[in-house]
Amino acid sequence: MDKRIIKKVAVLGSGVMGSRIACHFAGIGLPVVLLDIVPAEAKESDNKAARNKIVNDALAAAVKSNPSPIYTKDVVKKITTGNFDDDLKDIASCDWVIEVVVERLDIKQSLYERVEQFRKPGTLVTSNTSGIPIGMLAQGRSEDFRKHFCGTHFFNPPRYLRLLEIIPTPDTDPAIVDFLMDYGDRFLGKTTVLAKDTPAFIANRIGVWGMMAIFGLIDKMGMSIDEVDALTGPLIGRPKSATFRTADVVGIDTLVKVAKGVFDNCAQDEQRDVFQIPSWLNKVVENNWLGDKTGQGFFKKTKGAGGEKEILTLDLKTLEYGPRVKPKFASVDAAKPVEDLRQRLQMLTAAPDRAGEFLRHFHYGLFSYISHRIPEISDEVFRIDDAMMAGFGWEIGAFESWDTLGVERSVAKMKEAGYAVAPWVDEMLAAGNKTFYKVENGRRQSYDPATKTYKDIPGGGDFIVLQHNPQVWKNSACQVHDIGEGVLGLQWSSKMNSIGGDVLAGINKAIELAEKNYKGLVIANEGPNFSAGANVGMIFMLAIEQEYDELDFAIRLFQNTMMRVRYSSVPVVVAPHGLALGGACEMSLHADKCCPAAETYTGLVELGVGLIPGGGGTKEFALRASDEMHEDEPETITLKNRFLSIATAKVATSAFEGFNLGVYRKGLDEVVLNQGRRVAVARQSVAEMFDAGYVQPVPRTDVRVLGRSALGSLYAGIHGMESAGYATAHDALVARKLAFVMCGGDLSEQSLVSEQYLLDLEREAFLSLCGERKTLERIQGVLKNGKPVRN
Repeated sequence: MDKRIIKKVAVLGSGVMGSRIACHFAGIGLPVVLLDIVPAEAKESDNKAARNKIVNDALAAAVKSNPSPIYTKDVVKKITTGNFDDDLKDIASCDWVIEVVVERLDIKQSLYERVEQFRKPGTLVTSNTSGIPIGMLAQGRSEDFRKHFCGTHFFNPPRYLRLLEIIPTPDTDPAIVDFLMDYGDRFLGKTTVLAKDTPAFIANRIGVWGMMAIFGLIDKMGMSIDEVDALTGPLIGRPKSATFRTADVVGIDTLVKVAKGVFDNCAQDEQRDVFQIPSWLNKVVENNWLGDKTGQGFFKKTKGAGGEKEILTLDLKTLEYGPRVKPKFASVDAAKPVEDLRQRLQMLTAAPDRAGEFLRHFHYGLFSYISHRIPEISDEVFRIDDAMMAGFGWEIGAFESWDTLGVERSVAKMKEAGYAVAPWVDEMLAAGNKTFYKVENGRRQSYDPATKTYKDIPGGGDFIVLQHNPQVWKNSACQVHDIGEGVLGLQWSSKMNSIGGDVLAGINKAIELAEKNYKGLVIANEGPNFSAGANVGMIFMLAIEQEYDELDFAIRLFQNTMMRVRYSSVPVVVAPHGLALGGACEMSLHADKCCPAAETYTGLVELGVGLIPGGGGTKEFALRASDEMHEDEPETITLKNRFLSIATAKVATSAFEGFNLGVYRKGLDEVVLNQGRRVAVARQSVAEMFDAGYVQPVPRTDVRVLGRSALGSLYAGIHGMESAGYATAHDALVARKLAFVMCGGDLSEQSLVSEQYLLDLEREAFLSLCGERKTLERIQGVLKNGKPVRN
């Protein structure tokens, strides 16, 4: 593999994609040069600001956009803006030049000609194009240029969508392809997928087929937009935006453009007619109803008679908007409570109602289509699945879905329904191979149609899936696995991966097992989120029934378990991703080390439901404030900042921001850019700590608390917020309880106290708040609506 080091990047083109790609590279710590054209009206101007107006405005708009393209506010300082006329020479100092200009071959080729004047030999040059064959772009360029050129197709928004398609040309040096596949994975946090230079590459080819196929099913089955989006979202492991909302977000004109491109350029596609644009879709585009960018598409936001916001849905028969209608399907009602996606898919596709019929036809068509795309767009089945999961947010890939429904059984039913499969699938089944994926010796393998054998999926050792490893122990919620190198891995499964009694029992048991026979423990979870925190439903039931002894026991158990995480005789490393809130944040605070994925959203959010962190989080923030204090600061700003983080229920919008929030520790905790690598990194950390002679820590008895000197100041601030109307009376009550604990109580002077002293104060405050009616109302609001009632 090419051993180059990327020290600086140039991004040419500052539109929606270019500016966000620049932000992502800056986010991983690289200096970036972002260039664009000079505005027509500034061509003769000497004013730098005027000449850079397009690029500066684009970057400013990107930084303000939601979701944010930057991990922290400081990221923007690493981006230097300029224009093609004055600053293209600056690419001479860059190791990678990424072109993201308008989708016109002549414009791109003209820019490459200018790039070649300034790039130093060996510099990577790649294009983010999605609509022009990669092989055409570098025609006429030098051998060195062509050798270092290929397609790098990011998905929008590049910070959040993990797919990066790498598309080489016949002239691309294979070592460069290997380098980009590795760099995109390890440094950019991407699922890098090797794609062939075919129209729409992999993800858009399959994804747009899926949307167009659904449009065809709508016409055949008379389905409505609301019905389809109810059936093609989280219910079957797809994003909330489902089908039509996704089209509105992406842009209906963009969808139509890609579909037309496939229809025009894929004459041999056996399902080419699926990409024909239906008359009603042409009419939508003609009306300029292109989705979010024009204010209306398949959905339209409006205001009702009372001024409240209302979302209307387009009727595809009349092309008129009307109120949204919540669909009712018996099969959906039966399947929704089922947490396991694979089991849910099996139930839904077997259902006799219209929903079941729709989903059967959709999946049969999908399975037929993907089977025929090999080897056209990819030689391997796993690359197609990786592309769909990383680019379109599918929980499981298309071939994995086929495995879930049973390949042999599905093929028989598909043929009965008139859906053909590619010959290699029949050959696979005839040879006795019944699945596309299997696990051998803890390594995941996929079927390879070319050799008619199973092969290890590349990089499998770096992408540890806990359940693919030998199970050591389990209870109703948790599983403990031997993940290799003498390390155990713990995961659990519950709604939003919330932490209840069974999970706490599992944590204690996993540590016990690790202390006996292993080097240590990694705590991680699969699915969209690590954990949304403690089981508030259990807290609510105990509080409403006034079972305070039981509640006291439950809080003690949570606190003791978190202290067990901190004070075990083996290293415990937590590897969170997605949501890691409340109790999950407290677990991170007590671990020997945290290896969060870059997209980890963490914080102590208990004040949102009228409680304080009761699993050691309040204690830990007081302890860390103590360690950060200086002797000459009797009322340290550190304590106030940590108090405010809890009091305002702040949530870090990235793992990097988690350091600023004080959850993660600089020099100790480690952000993992690629979410799929976090367990492997955590396992390595456990092994390294153990091999370095890990010694069990001793509970602290030297936590400096400030008592009344800080308590008065915090109380005054709380009173001011309440008087100004920024906090309700209940908010103020909870904040005072929090301040009391963090200051160590009503002590007359600064004192050194133990962790247990603070835990006792924390538990007493938590229990007292559980008896407050308004706290119970807030918890009930979360259980009913997903968010607390403001009271």
